[in-house]
Amino acid sequence: MSMRTKRSVRAGQYVALLCYLVFLAFPFLWLISTAFKPAPELGSLHPTWIPQHPTLDNFRQAFDEQPLLRATANSLIAALSAGLIAVLIATPMAYVMARHRTRLATAATGWVVVSQAFPFVLLIIPLFLILKNLHLINTLWGLILVYVVWALPFALWMLVGYVRAVPRELEEAAAVDGAGRLRTLVSVTAPLLAPGIVATALFAFITAWNEFFFALVLLKTPEKQTLPVVLTHFLGAEGAADLGPLAAAAFLATLPSLVLFALIQRRITGGMLAGAVKS
Repeated sequence: MSMRTKRSVRAGQYVALLCYLVFLAFPFLWLISTAFKPAPELGSLHPTWIPQHPTLDNFRQAFDEQPLLRATANSLIAALSAGLIAVLIATPMAYVMARHRTRLATAATGWVVVSQAFPFVLLIIPLFLILKNLHLINTLWGLILVYVVWALPFALWMLVGYVRAVPRELEEAAAVDGAGRLRTLVSVTAPLLAPGIVATALFAFITAWNEFFFALVLLKTPEKQTLPVVLTHFLGAEGAADLGPLAAAAFLATLPSLVLFALIQRRITGGMLAGAVKS
């Protein structure tokens, strides 16, 4: 392949990547534009990308109409707790499955993958009955328990790949120095798994943060509802949306995930690369 052909191929790849990024960014950019538009511009027959008269009225109206701060606190508690608990449970399980490749571990891995194909509607009735017997209906702890159970298969599947990327020689050296299994996991393996653990925790957090169906069914009182459920209150009985406040509230709902991702993006990239390598 000539140098000119290589440059043409690379230029084509960059163009395709740019088009893909524009495709992904379009809904978010339009959401931001809508959040700052006054009511006359929202109803205009000729919409514009940039608001002609930017305003914060949509944000004020959103906070006046719905308890967004309380809903945000509920979502943060549920998502952070679910991500932390899922990682704490999945890390030692992933270590055992990665280091002891038995038939049971293989079957467990297969079940983890298959379980992700179950639709929510098949699980909600058994989950509701179980939580009712445990007196956890309409509680954040009940919702957190559901989120942990739902995130565990994916977290376990991810962390198994990260554990397999850690060389066995490091653990054998720790064993020669007299370290036990638990000490080896805590002092040797866990620090090397930090990028993967951070990436897994972030994915569990985002899944719980954006989840709507379980929160809608399990939480009844307005004081316990999470942010995705509260956002639906901006829709009228006929399906008509209060577009300005809805866009403002939705924009605010995306900020925690974006900020968290921006803060730990380097660890996420390192975790993905580490998880792609198999020993």
